[in-house]
Amino acid sequence: MNRRLTERELDIMSVLWDLGSATVAEVNECLEDDLAYNTVLTVLRILEAKGLVDHRKEGRAHRYHPLLGREEAGRSVVARMRDKLFKGSAELLMTQLVSEEQLSPEAVKRLRKLLDQRLEKEKER
Repeated sequence: MNRRLTERELDIMSVLWDLGSATVAEVNECLEDDLAYNTVLTVLRILEAKGLVDHRKEGRAHRYHPLLGREEAGRSVVARMRDKLFKGSAELLMTQLVSEEQLSPEAVKRLRKLLDQRLEKEKER
């Protein structure tokens, strides 16, 4: 089954990542959009069928928890964006991000440090 996340699935996964675990009602409370309980339940079941969440019975409810980490999902989304929007170029993606975002001087220093470390690794090869 396709493990890619739709926008709605990503919204629900984000709630699970933030809370650690949640019932359908708890997820629904945290969503910005006003969705029917059954809609949230259906998306959670789809996520479970994809192997991205699991649940345990808690009284009459089910408590869902993520099996996919936020970082892993982020890598997948960034890779897809790089490939689809930037023709596979990480450089173009980074250029877009750095030029469009308001970065603090501290953030720029951290990015520069990462790039310098990457450059050193390349020199060692």
